[in-house]
Amino acid sequence: MSWTFIYLMFILKIPIVGLLWLVWWAIHQEPEEASVGDEDGGSKLRPRHPRPRLPRSPRRGPHGDPAPQPPVRTRSVVARARPLHR
Repeated sequence: MSWTFIYLMFILKIPIVGLLWLVWWAIHQEPEEASVGDEDGGSKLRPRHPRPRLPRSPRRGPHGDPAPQPPVRTRSVVARARPLHR
């Protein structure tokens, strides 16, 4: 037997055994007792404020400005045609 086989068969099984033990422990864990708090259930959370409204998009159509035109397309480099060799 080679050391590689022993390593693969035994040493790499340690994390698997640890995971199985952790799952077993979580299943058998007793739930914590709820402590008696205030009459609202002991919650210390404040009510959330409403989110601020987002700004409106610009109006388009008959009562607003028309959509801006796209920029003019230009070529910065002019390609030259190659001469044909026969």
